[in-house]
Amino acid sequence: MEDDKIIELIHHGNSDALDFLINKYRHFVRVKARSYFLIGADKEDIIQEGMIGLYKAIRDYKGEKLTSFKAFAELCITRQIITAIKTATRQKHIPLNSYVSLDKPIYDEESDRTLMDVISPAKPTDPEALVIHREEFSKIEGKVAELLSDLERKVLALYLDGQSYQEISEELDRHVKSIDNALQRVKRKLERYLEARELTF
Repeated sequence: MEDDKIIELIHHGNSDALDFLINKYRHFVRVKARSYFLIGADKEDIIQEGMIGLYKAIRDYKGEKLTSFKAFAELCITRQIITAIKTATRQKHIPLNSYVSLDKPIYDEESDRTLMDVISPAKPTDPEALVIHREEFSKIEGKVAELLSDLERKVLALYLDGQSYQEISEELDRHVKSIDNALQRVKRKLERYLEARELTF
């Protein structure tokens, strides 16, 4: 029986016809999958993506089209595998794409003030300014202690001491990505606090 006829049976709810066609093209999917590599996955995952493509081809194929089912299935299988690969690649780069620098302006792109300026500001020389500065710093320091978790406080202290992510990671026995995440959380918490504080003045 030709593929077109089998697909007609499938579209009319014949599950045996569906099993038959899937088994018929299983080897074809495996052959197509050999040409591709999926980050963080094994060959079976790629084959599974190909099988999803095959299922979509069976579901969407219309017999009156000029192309054969095999050509249509090949297109759907290839498209499904490539889409899976692109998605996996995008996810791999999420940490880089979503990275936020501590040197980014706090309020908007035109602002000259960064989080690092707030954390380690230049020391004033005027005695009155020095007293005010100490009071302000004590308030911020106290608020930081409330806002941050134990890990975040440790990571921030070591970072301000000039240690690299790798050194902090080794000292705290945490993964480098965990250190990066902690610093990003610190930045977001302090940004929110400073914005709220600015509004109260």
